[in-house]
Amino acid sequence: MHPAAREMLLSAVDSGWADPVRLHHEGRTARLLLDNARAVLADAVGVRADELYLTTSGTAAIQAGLTAVRAARGRVGATIVHSAVEHSAVLHTAGEAAAEVGVDRLGRVELPAFTDAVRRPGVAVAALQSANHEVGTRQPIEAAAEAAGDVPLFVDASASVGHDVIPAGWSVLAASAHKWGGPAGVGLLAVKKGTRIAPAWPMDEREDGLSPGFPNIPHALAAAAALQARLAEAAELDKHHRAWIDEVRSRVAADIPDVEVVGDADDRLPHILTFSCLYVDGEALVTALDAEGFAVSSGSACTSSTLRPSHVLAAMGVLTHGNVRVSLGRDTTHEEVQRFCAVLPGLVQRIRAEVGM
Repeated sequence: MHPAAREMLLSAVDSGWADPVRLHHEGRTARLLLDNARAVLADAVGVRADELYLTTSGTAAIQAGLTAVRAARGRVGATIVHSAVEHSAVLHTAGEAAAEVGVDRLGRVELPAFTDAVRRPGVAVAALQSANHEVGTRQPIEAAAEAAGDVPLFVDASASVGHDVIPAGWSVLAASAHKWGGPAGVGLLAVKKGTRIAPAWPMDEREDGLSPGFPNIPHALAAAAALQARLAEAAELDKHHRAWIDEVRSRVAADIPDVEVVGDADDRLPHILTFSCLYVDGEALVTALDAEGFAVSSGSACTSSTLRPSHVLAAMGVLTHGNVRVSLGRDTTHEEVQRFCAVLPGLVQRIRAEVGM
């Protein structure tokens, strides 16, 4: 958690505990704090305060947003067009009424196929992430929005907000506070004016039914403080992170045989890298790196506890076995990056030797 978020959270616990829809003094105080948090978050993602809804997570924002837009366009159809590398929440929400579009080996959506799919009859909404959460590759949001025409474009910007500029053209956007150093349990759903929604929950005074229940005001304030602070640091941090990821990318490829570094080397998020090692068990490598003090993940980034092969890497047609996803945080140092590059080849060699490779 960002220090600014922690400081705000501790102070907000004592002042933002009341129900913001009540008329008593404590309720009005809570509402003032909630409105302030919403205004800061809305400004950060480029919308008006009344276009921003707070949810309990990025996953909840995706599910609520996609469901509400599809329901509002029921007369048009129910199909959700999406890329094959979207977050699992998009895939599950789209369900059987989905038109999946493939990606190239860098993880970027095939734009001609996306254009063809989104212009077919019966399409309610198109979904395309701003950048991939596992390999970092940016998606062509502006071109996709132009191709979509009157079809609303839903953008999962969870990996990008606080780290990268979000291209214009989207109608609905989802994000998650823990990705930029806010507390877990806060998601954002931005719905631009003119985009019709029909929430599954009853329309009431709580987030217009998009996220029912008592809002967590201290966490919302902490999320706003973290995003404001993160954006102030963004230029300097992203410059370092981009250079350090480039360093890891080149050293992994040079120092480890039978390894595939995936994703676009240039048109990408600054802080994410994934590579796959042949003849290496991903769980074993994650465990070995953890023992050295490095917290990385393997398998699909959205369901990593299952250690299933990544659907993102499978869709890209790259090696899915023995993959490691590295993400740099604001406290990461260059010395840690260099030590990671130094210890990794030996760990891979040891794990391969243990299985006779």
